[in-house]
Amino acid sequence: MSDATSEFFDELDRRGSERLLKKTNGTIRFDLEHDHGIDHWLVTIINGDVQVSREKRDADCVIRADNAFFDRMARGEEKPLPAWLRNEITSEGKFRFIVLLERLFRESPGARHPRAFARERGGRR
Repeated sequence: MSDATSEFFDELDRRGSERLLKKTNGTIRFDLEHDHGIDHWLVTIINGDVQVSREKRDADCVIRADNAFFDRMARGEEKPLPAWLRNEITSEGKFRFIVLLERLFRESPGARHPRAFARERGGRR
């Protein structure tokens, strides 16, 4: 297991309640493949409260990825939905959790919110 992946799931577990997920309930299991096998991470969301464990059990959605690619997602270098569209991650189960993944991952390095960008450019033109 890599540092980026461990840090991602540790941070996710520490965050606790996610405002953007307050109407979300369900489980997502991440199966991350590497040379020595598969690491399992289970993310449980109950009304926006996020908990992470290492359980391998049934989930509403199962995401499979190469651990090296997942590291890039954890660092914000790749986004989940485009990765899913390119088949760099695969899923089984409820599709809505693929879309919700965008809310769990960091922004890309150097990314800025459109409003902040507009303020920096001096407002509307």
